[in-house]
Amino acid sequence: MIARTPEKFEETGIRVRLHTPVDEIDTRAGEVRLAGGERLPYDTLVVATGAAAVTPAVEGVDHAGVFVLRNLRDAQDIKAYIREKGCRKALIVGAGFIAMEMSEGLAAIGVETEIVYRGKLPVRRWDPEFGTMVLSELERHHVSFLPERDLEGIERGADGRLRMHTSGGTLEGDIIVLALGVRPDTNMARQAGCALGETGAVGVDEHLRTSQEGVYAVGDCCEAFDRVAGRWVHVSMGDVANKQGRIAGRNIAGMAASFPGIVGAQSFKIFDLELGATGLDEERARGAGFDPASTIVWGSPIAGSLNIEKKKLGLKLVADTRTGRLLGAQAIGHGGAVGRINALSACLWAGMTLEDVAFMDLAYAPPFGGAWDLVHIGAQVLQKKLT
Repeated sequence: MIARTPEKFEETGIRVRLHTPVDEIDTRAGEVRLAGGERLPYDTLVVATGAAAVTPAVEGVDHAGVFVLRNLRDAQDIKAYIREKGCRKALIVGAGFIAMEMSEGLAAIGVETEIVYRGKLPVRRWDPEFGTMVLSELERHHVSFLPERDLEGIERGADGRLRMHTSGGTLEGDIIVLALGVRPDTNMARQAGCALGETGAVGVDEHLRTSQEGVYAVGDCCEAFDRVAGRWVHVSMGDVANKQGRIAGRNIAGMAASFPGIVGAQSFKIFDLELGATGLDEERARGAGFDPASTIVWGSPIAGSLNIEKKKLGLKLVADTRTGRLLGAQAIGHGGAVGRINALSACLWAGMTLEDVAFMDLAYAPPFGGAWDLVHIGAQVLQKKLT
């Protein structure tokens, strides 16, 4: 998506040069060398090269009709290809939130869609109980889900359609979308001598400075500090990139500022379901040195007396058994899920315990939930497990 045009940038004194590749960063000379040979001197440099879509190392991924979805241009190319070729069937490889949103978009324009995934259930970050609910939602909207299949290759069939070879058999479609996640684009930063972190993204400090004097890194190419896990991680989220850019800009302008980190909040929608997650699941919590326990509770996104349509809301909480500290949360439902996750993200930010969460003051009215919200109930249920 375009947040601001080059003309708008120009109005504030910022020059934008599109279609201008950088060949080299010379940190000793303090210069950036462009593809045409022009050299631009700098006092301060910001590396904001983002992330690139993961492409599997199999034959055929470069065929026409095989796409990734990373930016606006990718989306435009996919839409144009569907129109020009009259695509009637799509294959999506992967089952994360980009794959889910893509399947909804394709289904909305009448394209038959099959999701191919190496795991058993979609949306791996969420608990299997929630993944099963997502699977039902896909099936309800006639999106096929083919689990436990590895992509082995792609070729073009005799009739011009694409043929996908998987460990579970061969599939055919008119268009293929690879939705296998992203990796940080660190090529320029590495070439400039910037140290990478343990995640493989560019290492930065709390001011977004890299290991090279006068060079900052922000956004999907660099690491961020996870306040819950207590370690540096790599996330690829637009809101995090925006905040990092603001902090780096303040530091460059002489206003000392620190990026406070993240708690890993994330949300998306698939047809009539909304999902949110924040913090750590049990596996990541153990990896961070905690002794986690969890619970799942089910309820209503609004007061039960008003829930005529019997809409469900599920909430999972994860906490440390030794201290009772809240470590993570996941939610799914036909409304109300993301709002609960936003509240619990604030709890993680503040380092709250289950005792704090169990009785915290939330805005109550029947159209938005019960007097005892599912957040309160989940915290109290998990508390009992720990005692």
